[in-house]
Amino acid sequence: MTKPPIKVLLVDDSPVALKILQRLIDSSSDVQVIATASNGQEALELIPKVNPNVICTDFHMKGMDGLALTQKVMTKYPIPILIISNSVQEDDPGNIFKLLQAGAIDVFPKPITGQDSDYERIKNLLITKIKVLSGVSVFTKSFSQASQPQLKTLKSVPNSSLNSINPTVDNHRSPIKVVTIGASTGGPKALHQIIAPLPKNFPVPIICTQHISPGFLEGLVSWLESESQLKIKIAQAGEYPVPGTVYFAPDNYHLGLNSQGQFGHLNSAPVDGHRPSVTAMFESVAKFYRQGTVGVLLTGMGRDGARGMNAIAQAGGINIAQDEKSCTVFGMPKEAIALGVVNYVLPLQEIAPFLNKLQRVKV
Repeated sequence: MTKPPIKVLLVDDSPVALKILQRLIDSSSDVQVIATASNGQEALELIPKVNPNVICTDFHMKGMDGLALTQKVMTKYPIPILIISNSVQEDDPGNIFKLLQAGAIDVFPKPITGQDSDYERIKNLLITKIKVLSGVSVFTKSFSQASQPQLKTLKSVPNSSLNSINPTVDNHRSPIKVVTIGASTGGPKALHQIIAPLPKNFPVPIICTQHISPGFLEGLVSWLESESQLKIKIAQAGEYPVPGTVYFAPDNYHLGLNSQGQFGHLNSAPVDGHRPSVTAMFESVAKFYRQGTVGVLLTGMGRDGARGMNAIAQAGGINIAQDEKSCTVFGMPKEAIALGVVNYVLPLQEIAPFLNKLQRVKV
């Protein structure tokens, strides 16, 4: 029996962009634009009438913009939202990530030129993102409090002392020297929930790879730094990682460490289908820091990071995977868990406290 197509509500105040995006999306038999709107208010009125599976919306629109629309949708009709925008080119690159904090799932860049040929090049990736989002479960979110993520209370590792969690951690043969984190779909919000609570005296560097569309990385870094006590930056080739700083792999390069512990940017082939790759980063970090490595694998589609966690395990490090219930997409953590190389499977909201316990950090 043929599955019905995924129903998309498309929202954009540019008639040209609406027309092009609708043509691209409708080119797939698996996806169909069932309605279009020129602003958030029109979209809100259409939602109960057309019952979309996914909403694709621009950010800046006359009338109700994408941020207000996202907040309204998440309080009334929780539906997966994909932001399609070129707003990262503007003065406030963190703008786009306010939508992710409000409940949108992912971001996708509009071609800057606006040319048909440039839109055509991104067609397959756009359709793939919509398909992934159609399978994501989202929950009603309240904005009565200051835009903090509202998560269910989940069963987890007992939240007492580190020794009660696992006495072997205290007897680990080397102190923790680095935390390395990988994430994909849903990752920006997950990274925010881990990084924002960490204290400024967090005693080791944090090294991250986030799968994100080209052009959005600087906005992610800017947004996270505005919400965190830690310094957050894109790792520069040749610099040494230092405590109290979060480093991100640059666009289109694997992030690694040389034999002296300096960052390097590698443009070798994609690993697990990605460049930058979480696996490539995990393997390189584990090779240098050995049993002093803590690996954290967050929400995302695919298997990137699983083999890298194996390298961390082989080096004697500690691996943490985000649990299924708190993941946007339980792909990457699931693959690592299946390999048998994960020490702890934790709800997202418990990862930052657990990292603090590993480090004995006083908040």
